[in-house]
Amino acid sequence: MARRSPAPSVDAARLLAVADRFPSRRVAVIGDLIADEFIYGRVERVSREAPVLILRYDTTIVVPGGAGNAANNVAALGARVRLAGLAGRDEPGRRMLDALHERVARTQVIGPATYCTPVKTRILAGGVHSAKQQVVRIDRITNGAPDGALRRTFEARALAVCSRADAVLVSDYGSGLVTPALVDRLRRSLWRSAERRVPILVDSRYAVQDYHGITACTPNESEVEQMLGVRIGDDLRALEAAGREMLRRTGMQALLVTRGGRGMALFEPDAPTRHIPIFGSDEIADVAGAGDTVIATLTLALAAGASFYEAARLANYAGGLVVMKRGTATVSAEELRAAVQRAVRN
Repeated sequence: MARRSPAPSVDAARLLAVADRFPSRRVAVIGDLIADEFIYGRVERVSREAPVLILRYDTTIVVPGGAGNAANNVAALGARVRLAGLAGRDEPGRRMLDALHERVARTQVIGPATYCTPVKTRILAGGVHSAKQQVVRIDRITNGAPDGALRRTFEARALAVCSRADAVLVSDYGSGLVTPALVDRLRRSLWRSAERRVPILVDSRYAVQDYHGITACTPNESEVEQMLGVRIGDDLRALEAAGREMLRRTGMQALLVTRGGRGMALFEPDAPTRHIPIFGSDEIADVAGAGDTVIATLTLALAAGASFYEAARLANYAGGLVVMKRGTATVSAEELRAAVQRAVRN
């Protein structure tokens, strides 16, 4: 039988107090840096050469994706961020780093001479008076797995940015730079004292079940289905079984499964599952980078003293706000506070 509990009432004043502590917190973000490139054009006609649209080019925007987007989200909420990762000395790498928030310290970002910044190009098209829609995405990821020397340098940088952090966010997009072994070494280094265990959270696209014994992770429902070979959909029993199995396999303190229009589900050992309904409209503008917003807010809230449930509620508000924005976007502290207050009034 699925253990579903009604969503308990959370004091809005408590959530706002957590958000008020964001500016005093320091978060380390380590992992895969990606340049998110958005090319915008206007539809002119259908090509005579093939049944495809011909677009008149308007503009190109490059913003940080992956760990860079997570770092920008933490900074937009008011905290200080120290970032460790790899960025090429090419134009996408320069534009990506230039677009980092002013509160993101990038001195520990490595720029190998032969490294090419991974680029995800989204081409968006629309009419003069209509919203632009994504037509196609092109991924340019040409680097192999990092060699031993580069891996050792990155590990030293990762340890450096984590040394004085109130929380650590690990962004693993599958490049091979971030590994479960590295995160385990970070955990043992940061958790040597039982008195102060800095929250360590991981967002892994392909290998979340290989990370063990840290604070929390935030897979989406389709990732859980793929890892466990199950189908969840509207079946709460299947969701319950999958969430408990993921907790068992990872040994984490919490698991937050994002479910798109179905909201979120928070799993903790020896506690009933918390089902959090979607915040805002179900008319989504763009989901690009929404997972980065969720884990960024969850990490920062835990650093600010929130419980897992309070942190999940704040992450749910932030996720609901960011999917209403076009492109890889962030949520400000003011927007988050307004969302909390609006939810209470409604």
